[in-house]
Amino acid sequence: MEQGSSGLRRLFREVAKFGAVGGAGVLVNLGVFNLVRQATDLQVVRASVIATVVAIVFNYMGFRYFTYRDRDKSRRTREMSLFLLFSVIGLVIENGVLYTATYGFGWDSSLQSNIFKFLGIGIATLFRFWSYRTWVFRALPVRERPVAAGGATMAGERPRQRVP
Repeated sequence: MEQGSSGLRRLFREVAKFGAVGGAGVLVNLGVFNLVRQATDLQVVRASVIATVVAIVFNYMGFRYFTYRDRDKSRRTREMSLFLLFSVIGLVIENGVLYTATYGFGWDSSLQSNIFKFLGIGIATLFRFWSYRTWVFRALPVRERPVAAGGATMAGERPRQRVP
């Protein structure tokens, strides 16, 4: 049971860190989206794609150097390629929701665009969390601590008693 609760704590910390980076990424995404909408005459989905790309770059930095900094860094080209692939799929999911709302239903006021942009981000985030943790930022294998004579670990800790 001890190991199971430890795994849950690790997962909770991972979700919290992913959420912190993702939350900041959402603010970047929505901020850039609204800035582009106000400063240019670009159509809503084009403005959204630009904002999503900026957020993808922001999120990669946050995920690599904060959320998943302890993960395998040995195959950075593979990591970046997979991150880009899954990010593009997320971009399609995110902007597909906005596209459907805007051009399928005619919901294109500023408020409606932001609501559906946010909804698309939420749906795409579920996909991204699963794909990034499963394929992109792979966990390093768990290493056993070396055990010294007498059963104590090298750090001087006493071995834990296993309860059958």
